[in-house]
Amino acid sequence: MAQFTRLEVAQTMKDTGMIPLFFNSDIELSKNVLKACYDGGARLMEFTARGDFAHEVFGALTKYAIAELPGMIMGVGSVTDGAAASLYMALGANFVVTPVLREDIAIACNRKKVLWSPGCGTLTEIARAEELGCEIVKLFPGDIYGPQFVKGVKGPQPWTSIMPTGGVAPTKENLKGWFDAGVTCVGMGSKLISKEIIANKDYTKLEQDVRTALDIVKSVRQ
Repeated sequence: MAQFTRLEVAQTMKDTGMIPLFFNSDIELSKNVLKACYDGGARLMEFTARGDFAHEVFGALTKYAIAELPGMIMGVGSVTDGAAASLYMALGANFVVTPVLREDIAIACNRKKVLWSPGCGTLTEIARAEELGCEIVKLFPGDIYGPQFVKGVKGPQPWTSIMPTGGVAPTKENLKGWFDAGVTCVGMGSKLISKEIIANKDYTKLEQDVRTALDIVKSVRQ
């Protein structure tokens, strides 16, 4: 069961402006990554459930966050159907992110008042997601659409909240482009939690990189 309401999750997304994305099958390594992100100031984590037994890792991470990382909001990504969404909500997911718009996921999440963020790529998909109760739409893949797409959507639909994933980098130029276009927050994966950091288990660098990225987000929003 979720520890945070969907309104609390949406507000934290808006306040912090960034969600780290990560998957690894090693539970202890994943705990260290999660703690480094938390210590760096992140208060959300999207666990991209892309591997076998990913739900077991997610369950362990959620228990760890509840016990050791107060205020850390655990969510799950790469969810492809309502059954998977229900499984992860039973394991404590506070938000569910999907690569595509699926109404069965919307129904499952809305039933338990859990925030869900579907991957959309057209204005029609965005409008349908909002009709189904979506608070924050995921723009995916972000590098294909770019900030100009966001700006184009926000013109006729200023109420739409958008979170691009893919094509987001922890640089001032990149983040300024997205936030100037009007995004609510960004999702950042391998450009933040890099293969090198994981290979070297350099959690100190990860903590600093997360802190730096959040500082950049704060500066470009002023």
